[in-house]
Amino acid sequence: MKKFVVRYGAMRSLGVVECDDAIARGLFHGVQAIVRTARGLEAATILRETNDEKIAQIPNLSSPTTFVRRVDESDEYELQKIKANEKNEFERCLKIIRRMKIEMTLVRVERIFGGERVVVYYVADGRVDFRELVRALAAEFQTRVEMKQIGVRDETKLLADVGDCGREVCCNTYLVAMPPVSMKMAKLQKATLDPTKVSGRCGRLKCCLRYEYDVYNELQSASPAIGESVGTPEGRGKVVALELFAQRVVVELEDGGRRSFAVDELERRRGCPRRRDDDENDGPNDRRRKRRFSPRDENDDKSAN
Repeated sequence: MKKFVVRYGAMRSLGVVECDDAIARGLFHGVQAIVRTARGLEAATILRETNDEKIAQIPNLSSPTTFVRRVDESDEYELQKIKANEKNEFERCLKIIRRMKIEMTLVRVERIFGGERVVVYYVADGRVDFRELVRALAAEFQTRVEMKQIGVRDETKLLADVGDCGREVCCNTYLVAMPPVSMKMAKLQKATLDPTKVSGRCGRLKCCLRYEYDVYNELQSASPAIGESVGTPEGRGKVVALELFAQRVVVELEDGGRRSFAVDELERRRGCPRRRDDDENDGPNDRRRKRRFSPRDENDDKSAN
């Protein structure tokens, strides 16, 4: 038996399926398959072959998934039919929500391939009593209805297309879990703190600020701190700026001039002060800016879900 990682559903969940060697020979990246999950029969995309060691490293892996068959012509026809009806089902659901005057924002209506259920994704400020709504929707769609409250980042994952960089948004292409992001990461990377520049389509800090943070952190730990006294080939001076990627520092010499030196050219005194946290180095303007714009991180989104 061989194992494969598959992606399925509107939320791009990951699962693992097993199949015998004869079937496995026809499975590779991009192949469409029908699998059975905890929600019922679903269409999935084969990502890659895997093993138990790699499976243990996959975050947010869904409940056990069973391989049923490769997608055939009748399955493709059914999938096209489901997709064509998505807009109509969304409008029918929205009409019922408005009629019942429920305070919620409808994001998407997903019909499971096997018809076992319809999943309604929505955003709301607090808890919503949707018992009457579920009964009305069940009568409308003639199947089981599952209500799923999501946060604004998951809303973007379902609806967004292209980011400021001109590429498809990461959350809607390959990200499974949303990485925690903070203003400290933006400041360390010398990114602008203008909220319109560091916010993604969801209105929160961009996920890509997290990608290079570990590298910046490592480079910073190998560099002297701002204000530290160091020895240079041209005499002693005080560090006034860092160029982390270039591994260079700008030093203000005792004669008042400023020069740029490579980190390995500097002589640092033993027992030099430890680097303080970025927040401790904030000036009054930085603190005011943070109070004015303080995007929430991943933990806030989890509470919203």
